[in-house]
Amino acid sequence: MTLSVEQTALRHAHQLCLGHRDALLDALTDLDQRSLAAADLERLSPPDRRMLDQFAYRYTRLQDDMGTRLFPAILRALGEEIAAMPVLDRLARLEQLGWLPSAEEWSDLRRIRNEFTHDYPETTEERFARLQLAIQAARRLLQLLSGIGLNIERRFPVSPAPK
Repeated sequence: MTLSVEQTALRHAHQLCLGHRDALLDALTDLDQRSLAAADLERLSPPDRRMLDQFAYRYTRLQDDMGTRLFPAILRALGEEIAAMPVLDRLARLEQLGWLPSAEEWSDLRRIRNEFTHDYPETTEERFARLQLAIQAARRLLQLLSGIGLNIERRFPVSPAPK
């Protein structure tokens, strides 16, 4: 079975997201092992700063690439015309088609990401609370990506190459 151009683009977008997933899983493992407390955010060691930077980078890249590459690729592979479709309509369509459990949840995850990466709370406790929310949101993103991967395999199976 030969993949269409759209299906090939979908597989490429998915592979890109899987690379971010792997690095994000490493960062989450490091965060779990380090077990940061709010007070640790006041004076971060260079290794802790690098760990948080890696988490923030991979978390934002995964969400960005899912939204700007993977979701449009899914819709195109399904034969949807998305050129004039606003982002919210794309999310709603993915929900209708069963590829995204909730467009509203995706918007909430996006808001958490934006608050984590763009807002700089005054207190250490607020920064720590945002970090904890971001960690939960990152874990949810990973679950969503896993479900999408299962849908890709079900909807667009790849036959083994003939011998």
